[in-house]
Amino acid sequence: MELNLDSEVLLAFGYTKETATITQIGSGLINRTYLLSPLSEDQKYILQNINTSVFRKPEDIANNLKAIADYLSINYPDYLFIKPVSTVDGKEMAMIESEYWRMLPFVPNTVSLDVLSEPQQAYEAAKQFGKLSALLNNFDASLLEPTIPGFHDLGLRFEQFTAALNTTTKELKGKAKPQIDDALKHKYILDYYESYSHREDFPDRVMHHDTKISNVLLNAETFAGICVIDLDTIMPGKFISDLGDMMRTYLCAFSENEKDLSKIKIRLPYFEAMVKGYLSEMKNILTETEKELILFSGKYIIYMQALRFLTDFLNGDIYYPTAYPTQNLDRAKNQFKLLHELTVNEKELQDIIEEHLA
Repeated sequence: MELNLDSEVLLAFGYTKETATITQIGSGLINRTYLLSPLSEDQKYILQNINTSVFRKPEDIANNLKAIADYLSINYPDYLFIKPVSTVDGKEMAMIESEYWRMLPFVPNTVSLDVLSEPQQAYEAAKQFGKLSALLNNFDASLLEPTIPGFHDLGLRFEQFTAALNTTTKELKGKAKPQIDDALKHKYILDYYESYSHREDFPDRVMHHDTKISNVLLNAETFAGICVIDLDTIMPGKFISDLGDMMRTYLCAFSENEKDLSKIKIRLPYFEAMVKGYLSEMKNILTETEKELILFSGKYIIYMQALRFLTDFLNGDIYYPTAYPTQNLDRAKNQFKLLHELTVNEKELQDIIEEHLA
């Protein structure tokens, strides 16, 4: 559908309602996204309104992306990094009536997928995320600001769970008792992480932090990987954030909203394709400690997401949108089952990792 946006938004980027059309696109839940099509040029653009309830300091996003874009343009000028288009007055974003807007070039002849349908897609996506990390290996991650502080901090998520456990109602605690027991039983994952966290060869890197399949552009015909998109969460972090999130979202044919837990299984061909793609770029960059923690990265992120769903259920569903009263509890059950599947298949999964590290 065609939309009528505030004309000042268009003017900030040099367009008017008479010189461009705009339609809403995308399946993202955070930012509102539009396709801007100028009438007098072939290039199209993505126009986004930044959700400031999630990203409290949008200027940090802009500064991070500019720093990375500048580094890549100097050191790897052929790499396709989707950096924002400047406003007419040379800024990274426009602020119109207390709302932040940015514009990005639209990449033609590409697709982004919401669901993986074959292992090669997992390979291509993992390769693209690995490639970006590899190119930024020598970039000083401390120059970037965390755009969502504590986003993948498992210690923080466990504290939030504990707080919810102490303040929730007796009714909610009763409904969630098996999952609460699961959460406490798996605290060893946090303890294990903390035993590694201060090692010198477990560095902070520039991480994407949201490596679901829809955040990679693929060639519309061949499905070859083109580039990484949705860069708002690029910030300092551990490598496990990206690889673990790929495991969480690529390895099962069903999302966290699936209630039939018998369907929650690890797809070994997808795991192997993902590991192969990621290590094709990162094998010679990961440290020995990081290589030890490849499979653990999946446990870390899946456990963290299970905690977040469970915590939200105990808090009365204040963060994640729900369609029915126990959806967050069902999501937590789903993620604990996925964590179980990763664990019971550990030997076979680790053998695949060792094969591709050799």
